[in-house]
Amino acid sequence: MQLNIKPKFSSDLDFSFNNNSIDNIVNTSTADFKTILDRAAQSADRPSADDLKTALQAAELAARKDKLVIPLASLLGEWRLCFATGASKDKQRGGIKLGRGYYLPKFIPASITFTQQDDSIEGTVTNQLLVGSIHIQFSGPCRYPGKKNLLAFDFTDIQFKILGVKVYQGKIRSGKRGQRDFAKLSVASLPFFAFFWASDRGIAARGRSGGLALWVKD
Repeated sequence: MQLNIKPKFSSDLDFSFNNNSIDNIVNTSTADFKTILDRAAQSADRPSADDLKTALQAAELAARKDKLVIPLASLLGEWRLCFATGASKDKQRGGIKLGRGYYLPKFIPASITFTQQDDSIEGTVTNQLLVGSIHIQFSGPCRYPGKKNLLAFDFTDIQFKILGVKVYQGKIRSGKRGQRDFAKLSVASLPFFAFFWASDRGIAARGRSGGLALWVKD
């Protein structure tokens, strides 16, 4: 069996699953995947990477079936990246094939922060990673129109710190590309997250490249 998911605005997302993965996803009940996602947000007794990946897929399918609407307020704040899967093109079946997935170690913290501008659908996104004494931060505008729980964003600025001291800050792009008007860009032309689960403990989404990610509150 093959499942293809193709949003109307883009042909970049096309996800395929084999028979075994479809059976596992369908057999993961709503209560099961919520329990597994909550457990993943804890430091102890975390589910295996395979169980968590299956739970994320089950949550995504349930969100589509129930036409889940996630308000922007549920995404605001800082979230630590807990788990992520890679994704690659499936040359035999077509579409996207998920990698196994992995938990990010706490000693290499990575986080994402969403803020809202007034009461609009516009805001900012900040993605940061700390590796030893090196701190890397990307930031830029984001937009959450509400359709399909898609949050589009554009990283425009980058900053490096070493031992807490800023050593570089600048624009990611230069020239005309650096001057493009984010408000006029369509979602199809931007990177985005398609969110399918949100609680006070975590949020989960599929990225434009096809990979899944789970962020948690510490």
